[in-house]
Amino acid sequence: MSYEPPTPPAGLPTNIVNTLNNYSPDQLQHVARYAEKLAEHKAREARLEEESDEERPDELPDDVPAKATITIKKINDNRYYYWQWREGEKVKSKYKSPVNPDE
Repeated sequence: MSYEPPTPPAGLPTNIVNTLNNYSPDQLQHVARYAEKLAEHKAREARLEEESDEERPDELPDDVPAKATITIKKINDNRYYYWQWREGEKVKSKYKSPVNPDE
């Protein structure tokens, strides 16, 4: 093991290098674990976004994710189609159209 500190990657901003240089070994281990998990998460999100763009139905509005499903809601004895999807613990909905009574 070298007694010299490691050379930071060329693309790493100076302010991050300076901040990390002030951290204790324990803090650096925590940062390293977090950075690894964050990189995996962001890579997975990017991969899922790529996949959802490829499979996105033409009728799906831009602000509705590809994982959304169509549900029917009854409001005042009228039936309506809604796009519905989950974001974390919340279920989100967006109006699509009225249900055709002939269907």
